[in-house]
Amino acid sequence: MSSFNEGIIAEFRENRGVVESHGFGSDLVLLHTTGAKTGEVRVNPLMGIADDGGWLVVASFGGAPQHPAWYFNLQADPRAVIETGLTTVEVIATDLEGAEYDRAWALAVERSEGFARYAERAGRRIPVVRLTPR
Repeated sequence: MSSFNEGIIAEFRENRGVVESHGFGSDLVLLHTTGAKTGEVRVNPLMGIADDGGWLVVASFGGAPQHPAWYFNLQADPRAVIETGLTTVEVIATDLEGAEYDRAWALAVERSEGFARYAERAGRRIPVVRLTPR
């Protein structure tokens, strides 16, 4: 894990879900996945958009041409856990498609215009994943 992510995770936990040092505020969740290759638990801080009783997360990987490892982990095992700052929730991940994807992508870009720039730079369709409590 990068030292940047380690710092974000530490601040998230110390401040009950609020990360001010990089301007994230309370828009993050910590996503716990099981490594598809290693079987080890991985934790990633992600923008979590509350939506219809669940959360939306965007597999932008900062505009890289490939999807992030956590996305592949969820494809291998869609069961995950998120920390919201105040609670820990067991979730099931679902890739969004069609009109549901379009609506979720629009919400993500509305929340952070950076996602649109990431999509241009990445040259790929950036997945949006719904995390639903299980």
